[in-house]
Amino acid sequence: MPSGATAYLSRCDWIQSGTRGLCSTSLRREGVAVGADVRPSDALFDLMGVCFRVFLTSIGVRMAAMFTCCLGCCGDGASGHIPLKEMPTVQLDTHHMGTDVVIVKSGRRICGTGGCLANAPLHQNKSYFEFKIQSTGIWGIGVATQKVNLNQVPLGRDTNSLVLRHDGSVYHNNEEKNRLPANSLPQEGDIVGVTYDHVELNLYLNGKNMHCPASGIRGTVFPVVYVDDSAILDCQFSDFYHTAPHGFEKILFEQQIF
Repeated sequence: MPSGATAYLSRCDWIQSGTRGLCSTSLRREGVAVGADVRPSDALFDLMGVCFRVFLTSIGVRMAAMFTCCLGCCGDGASGHIPLKEMPTVQLDTHHMGTDVVIVKSGRRICGTGGCLANAPLHQNKSYFEFKIQSTGIWGIGVATQKVNLNQVPLGRDTNSLVLRHDGSVYHNNEEKNRLPANSLPQEGDIVGVTYDHVELNLYLNGKNMHCPASGIRGTVFPVVYVDDSAILDCQFSDFYHTAPHGFEKILFEQQIF
């Protein structure tokens, strides 16, 4: 074999042993005749060019593997990925309402006859919520336990509810606890706000404090509303019409508090 070809093959064997055969394979793919009589300088030049392309190919493969790995780690199917759980919305609870009650507007409006609890208990220290009187009639708002009879209106007849009635009286355990001023009875279109701090219930009419506290109810309580005689009320548990009194805030679920 000519000396040039011998030198060329010696270099190729050396590269082959270091690159696991990539060089010789690449030489043939590049159309270089291994058995040809070529000069050492030409062989070295061709060899360097081929090996450089092999080097670039190796880098490309590694980068592609890394990119694929990144996609896999960021994908929805990655192990250890825990989706965030969306908190429920505070609204009227259709599982705790009177048999003749109708709830519409995504759990915000009550009509028909009877009462309904909200779906969130008042766990926090100071809660605030509102009701808008869409149509007058017989109605009442306040707080109650889950033991309250929601088919019997008006509420406030026993120890399980504390409510403001449409006539301005505040009742608990069939006893009048307080009364709104005669010139401040809620009318159609008015907003009645309620605060509760586990001791007292206070009332606000169109953002104004009525200074009409009432207390006496015990245990875990929920916002409650009842209607009769064509009354229609809307509940507002967030995005209030009026700013909540200082220190009070919208009702939070227990998971949001702790």
